[in-house]
Amino acid sequence: MMNDIPWYSPTWFLPSTFESFDWAFPSVFYCLAIIPLLFGLRALINIKLDQKMPVALSRSELKSNPITLLRFVPPVFFTLSLVLAIIALARPQRTSEEVERWTEGIDIVLAIDISRSMQAMDFNPNRLEAAKKVATEFVKGRFQDRIGIVVFSGDAYRMAPLTTDYKFLESNIADINFNLIQNGGTAIGSALSVSLNLMRESETKSKVIVLLSDGDNNAGNIDPLTAVKLAEAYGIKVYTIAVGKEGPVKMGVGIYGDPIYNDNTMDEKTLRQIARIGKGKFFRATDNKTLENIFKRIDKYEKAEIKENRFSDTMDFYTVYLRWAILFFLIWIFFKSTFMNNILRD
Repeated sequence: MMNDIPWYSPTWFLPSTFESFDWAFPSVFYCLAIIPLLFGLRALINIKLDQKMPVALSRSELKSNPITLLRFVPPVFFTLSLVLAIIALARPQRTSEEVERWTEGIDIVLAIDISRSMQAMDFNPNRLEAAKKVATEFVKGRFQDRIGIVVFSGDAYRMAPLTTDYKFLESNIADINFNLIQNGGTAIGSALSVSLNLMRESETKSKVIVLLSDGDNNAGNIDPLTAVKLAEAYGIKVYTIAVGKEGPVKMGVGIYGDPIYNDNTMDEKTLRQIARIGKGKFFRATDNKTLENIFKRIDKYEKAEIKENRFSDTMDFYTVYLRWAILFFLIWIFFKSTFMNNILRD
């Protein structure tokens, strides 16, 4: 801290110190150009009005002595005094700013389908890994929003509770795999119900479910439309994303390297109805880029307003250079009363 450095420390004259300052009146530095003009004017006046004392010595008898250079010492201190006074007038200071950011936040649950059909390779490397990647980027872009994760296939499972620990969420997303749930199928209704349970006690004004699936609702004991109507009653908005293409899709390669294809079906109508009842939006993603853009759009839609308070603390350091200026001025006055001064001029 600069305020812990004594005023007489040479640190105040380091180039790095001057570079760190903000200057309240930087235009004062133009006055530095006046100093050589003053000395030049003084020299001209002295030439005109110099008192001359005739000396009966020839030029060859005059000898120079290094001690005569001491006559330049008083003007040096006077010049330094002027320069430091100008620096003080420019008012060097430092401003530290503290920014306090806050937002009411949004509660978001990401419900991700991990059924076997998510192994399809119409995405790179497959649908699930593409979904995990965009989900991770989505989490990284949030600020003070609580996010929970639900995975589902034949059953639905809470992977992570609502939290603002984004590192924990990223770790959980990375751990998502096809072996988390043994029951096959796609239980969209169950996924909505578990997501709803995660935020039923939430008092946050904005609550959102983002449901990502690539298939029909063919498992679970809860009808998806019944579940979304309950979510709508709790004021929870639901976005749905249909992932992948319908028809034959590559699922892998056989033992001889030949591709294996399966027919993929998707109940797009139900996903659209879920989004409509849930007052959200329906999206269709057919490749990695489209999926990334969909999450960016949802991220843009569901951004809470971030508010800021800025606190500035300005500290002045002009007194340091003013003290030096006064010190050098007093030294100049002292030297004027010694042999170093030319009494015929001053």
